[in-house]
Amino acid sequence: MAIKRRMVEARSRSKRRRHVQQALFKHGGKRRGAGRKSRHTRGGSSHKTRDEIDGRDALHVVLRAVPEVGNLRRREIYKAVRAASITAAGSEARRERFRIVQLSIQRDHIHMLVEAQSAEMLARGMQGFQISAARLINTALRAGGRRRRGSVFADRYHVVVIRSPRQARHVLAYLLNNWRKHGEDRSGLARHWLVDPFSSAVSFADWKELEGQPPWTIPAGYQPLVVTTPQSWLLRIGWRKHGAISCHEVPSSTVRR
Repeated sequence: MAIKRRMVEARSRSKRRRHVQQALFKHGGKRRGAGRKSRHTRGGSSHKTRDEIDGRDALHVVLRAVPEVGNLRRREIYKAVRAASITAAGSEARRERFRIVQLSIQRDHIHMLVEAQSAEMLARGMQGFQISAARLINTALRAGGRRRRGSVFADRYHVVVIRSPRQARHVLAYLLNNWRKHGEDRSGLARHWLVDPFSSAVSFADWKELEGQPPWTIPAGYQPLVVTTPQSWLLRIGWRKHGAISCHEVPSSTVRR
């Protein structure tokens, strides 16, 4: 009887230990600190469900670079992003599903105005652009004759769906004149330009300064970023309801005198 009692007590203790272990190492469920951690100082957009998207929408996308890449406003990186935009444009059939309408390269991020037939087409188009741009940028950033390795962009891009003409006008002005907000128009090569040479602004034909005037002459040797003519009503016509955009306009500020 004593042996049997000890066996019962041992099984009881074993069950209690297993119960403690299960509580300590429980997996699944929502809890503080769960999930994959960002590999970079500043992560991408939060992992929330994105808004519904259809072909009538215009989308403002922000793509952040990791700090290790350094300043994006360099000639070799500009060429890499330009080549990636050509790859993203692809065939006419692909442009029906995903279009880059405007593009702006800033020091640590890229602004994009895009159109996509659906959230799936947006994801595919952005994936293609990011993979191509990352590969080309890493190739351009050679150190000691060796190609750079590692991530170029943060984990997740940020998307805002543009719903109104006023919002479309604001985003267009913000994207095309973002260099003035960051003071990039006062240094380097860009200080000699009226529009940002690290953006698609030179191809934008609806500047206030061009009303009744021919398009600007593109300097010899300069290759503009490759963008596509918009098809959404907001980016073709709607934004004009709130006034023309001046190339001297400073986002989130008054026009600089």
